[in-house]
Amino acid sequence: MLVALVANVLVAIAKTVAATVTGSASILAEAAHSWADTGNEVFLLVANWRSRRPPDDAHPLGHGREAYVWALLAALGLFVAGAVLSVTHGVQELVRPEPATDFVVGYVVLAVSFVLEGVSFLRSVRQAKPAAQLMQRDLIEQVMATSDPSLRAVFAEDSAALIGLVIAAAGLGAHQLTGSAAPDAVGSILVGLLLAAVAIYLIDRNRELLVGEQADPRIRAAVIRSLLKEPEVARVTYLRLEIVGPSTVAVIGDVDLVGDDPESNVAVRLRALEAKIAASPAVAGAVLSLSAPDESSLAV
Repeated sequence: MLVALVANVLVAIAKTVAATVTGSASILAEAAHSWADTGNEVFLLVANWRSRRPPDDAHPLGHGREAYVWALLAALGLFVAGAVLSVTHGVQELVRPEPATDFVVGYVVLAVSFVLEGVSFLRSVRQAKPAAQLMQRDLIEQVMATSDPSLRAVFAEDSAALIGLVIAAAGLGAHQLTGSAAPDAVGSILVGLLLAAVAIYLIDRNRELLVGEQADPRIRAAVIRSLLKEPEVARVTYLRLEIVGPSTVAVIGDVDLVGDDPESNVAVRLRALEAKIAASPAVAGAVLSLSAPDESSLAV
């Protein structure tokens, strides 16, 4: 994430200078995009830091969901600082067009920005690939499904940045060829609409995770198999895995223990099994109850 932050700062400065020199609406929209991304990276760094705080009495399952709060704020920032400003400036440029100059400067800055954004994008791809292979998903499916909001945000924003740079270059080129500022202004509007679409998707995805979402069925099946391998467990009749933070779940289930111990011994055995489950770094907490005799076993 630090790589993405540094890349966005450098790109934002370069685009701002280029927009000032050239007067291009598309490049100015891209500058707003990069400054919005820079602010978002700061939000995401805060999200990572605060969500990793250990559990306490007030937050027994930890602070993992706080990552989604800060990621939601970052997406709102992208919408306001990137999308709204870009569309507004594009409309203003259509109403009061101004000719651009020094096109070469604009092309050079856009090319350098494409390289820097590409480096950040490839890094997010490499980060997502192992999990995608583990879950037997394609890359896009993994990014959309992941409980890590930082990975999703960086991937989505870098993808939008690369597309936006192509749009800005096309708008600048059309401005140079036609002598009209209209294509450049349209490019600014298109960049804004692209950012709005990305921001709305990120806002909605973080909302879903804040409300509470079940873990992937494949993870659920793996947990059931793991529980059934425990010598203490005869059956698993109920299991709920709720995402409570990046790559972290809370486990709630009903199990049938082997043997016919008195209630006091059963309670001790259940607490020991909960502690064993909760020892995993992917588990924020575990609560187990005894299965009723007539409850059917879960299928794996």
